[in-house]
Amino acid sequence: MPKLSFFRIALTALICLSALLFASPNFFYSAVDKKINNPNQTSIWPGFMPSTLIKLGLDLRGGVYMLLEVKTNDVIQEKFDFLWTDIRSSLVKKRKEIGSIRRIDASEDQLKIQIGNSDNIDFAIKEIEKFNSSTELFSSRWSGAVTRDILEINSFENIITITFSDEQKIALEKQVIDQSLEIIRRRVDETGTREPTIQKQGRKRVLVQVPGLGSSEELIALLGRTAKLTFNEVVSMDTSSNFPAKMDEIVVRSEESKDLFFLLKKRPVVSGENLTNAQPSFDENGLPAVSFNFNPSAALKFGNYTKDNIGSPFAIVLDDVVISAPTIRSHIPGGSGIITGNFSVEESNRLAILLRSGALPAEIEVLELRTIGPELGRDSINAGKFAAIVGGILVLVFMWLTYGLFGIFANVALTLNIILVMALLSILGATLTLPGIAGIVLTIGMAVDANVLVFERIKEEIKKNSSTYNAIKIGYEKALSSIVDANVTTMIAAIILFFFGSGPIKGFSVTLGLGIITSVFTALLITRLFIDLYMLFYKPKVLRV
Repeated sequence: MPKLSFFRIALTALICLSALLFASPNFFYSAVDKKINNPNQTSIWPGFMPSTLIKLGLDLRGGVYMLLEVKTNDVIQEKFDFLWTDIRSSLVKKRKEIGSIRRIDASEDQLKIQIGNSDNIDFAIKEIEKFNSSTELFSSRWSGAVTRDILEINSFENIITITFSDEQKIALEKQVIDQSLEIIRRRVDETGTREPTIQKQGRKRVLVQVPGLGSSEELIALLGRTAKLTFNEVVSMDTSSNFPAKMDEIVVRSEESKDLFFLLKKRPVVSGENLTNAQPSFDENGLPAVSFNFNPSAALKFGNYTKDNIGSPFAIVLDDVVISAPTIRSHIPGGSGIITGNFSVEESNRLAILLRSGALPAEIEVLELRTIGPELGRDSINAGKFAAIVGGILVLVFMWLTYGLFGIFANVALTLNIILVMALLSILGATLTLPGIAGIVLTIGMAVDANVLVFERIKEEIKKNSSTYNAIKIGYEKALSSIVDANVTTMIAAIILFFFGSGPIKGFSVTLGLGIITSVFTALLITRLFIDLYMLFYKPKVLRV
């Protein structure tokens, strides 16, 4: 007779009850989803119960699909602009030896400098090479990975050509993409949308899938803006853009008036990178605005500037446009302020989100945009439910008719298997897609495969006139190797699909892999437990399998 330990029974029961507990929110999806998205509203779902739902992918829930390309070359050009400012300041001190210094037109991945005295070109190169070893300048300003040889410097006649080394370009490109991914994720998360998919595609592309978002325009407005914020000193203002701008000055137009232009100091006093918070608010006239706070170091710098420039205009620049140019009326020591402009409530809220999440390091271009309606998702879910129910019923009937009582044990284990898969999907936070539903349907068939192998082995032992208990014991022992081999090979295929596939393919591999684990568990432990309990209490002399 089988020996059943209390620990074995208790552990199996605990696992099954826990699975039922964590899977239960999915049986009341609408109520739990309402509670998650609207916590202040009343819901039939009790607060003490788990509220983790299976995440529905874009093809099931509907939403927006976007394929973006990050313009990393713009960042390289920006780096060269900063570098030119520093190199020029250094070479000006050696003007006696070098002669005139001028930047000439070049491709976006190059910096070309023309000097007046070609005989001292080597002297100029030595001065520039000082920046090649100045890792502190590069790492502090650009916060990127710094290699040993940052710059490649070449010369022809009186022209010096500067480029980034291949290693530095790769490091810089990776940094820009990683930073863009993080900022895009922050912006999407700020909308309250659950479970977006944001991942790198190729070298410079980013895939964004936002389930549950009904408007593509909303997502474009959120992601299409770089949101580079700076606070710059105003040199002068005019209705014409023909300013006699110096090397350290830039001309920026006004957002409020197309006929108004500002001459600003190129280097900002503080920037959006120094913000600790930004929230939509209202100004003294009750108009929408955005309030902000700086970190301590920027707050001190901002406070000192406002103290020394009372009565002077101060430009707030967003994406190379002056959105506001208030006059400094008093000292602002606290590191806080307010941005005013012709904002609507929606625009002020969106701007606050952009500032909180941070500026994109480079401009992004929308390569592909699709909006998937929720109706398609509902049709897919209904079709998946129908397939799962029909397939499940056919399997249940087949097992019952073929194996009798043992088939009923297998059917109960099959039901628990589906519950275990749902619980694991909820706990792990995996996203269920349409191919994922196909994986679950496939799991229904695979879940009974192990039981079929065991039951057929038991039948063979009964034909050999083995005792009932020995027939069961030997049947499980002989079937074990076949069960392990079949499921291990399938698991290898699921793992390969997960690591080398993308999107829906991964969804299929996840549900397939989880289904393999749970099916082996239910077949070897739960079904065996039912059989052992039956043998222990009823002690049948003849098995009908």
